[in-house]
Amino acid sequence: MNYMLLGAGFSGGIVRGLTGYLKRQLSYKEVKFKLFYFLFIILISGIIGLVVSSFFLKTPLFSFVVGYAGGDFVENIYKIFTKKVSF
Repeated sequence: MNYMLLGAGFSGGIVRGLTGYLKRQLSYKEVKFKLFYFLFIILISGIIGLVVSSFFLKTPLFSFVVGYAGGDFVENIYKIFTKKVSF
């Protein structure tokens, strides 16, 4: 198993979480930061990146993109179930 590819997938999830956080902080005033939600999204999207990367094992860039997209997927599922925008 190529750990560099798996690390790239997990890194994509971390970058997605950080991007969402920065977007939210810069877009709205008086935003309350939810540490648990932030860490949850990073962890889950990183795990999604790890799992999908392990099936495809193409390139580090591909694995990174998969990890990044995993964060979007998880966040949208969360919004559907809670019917609200959060972060």
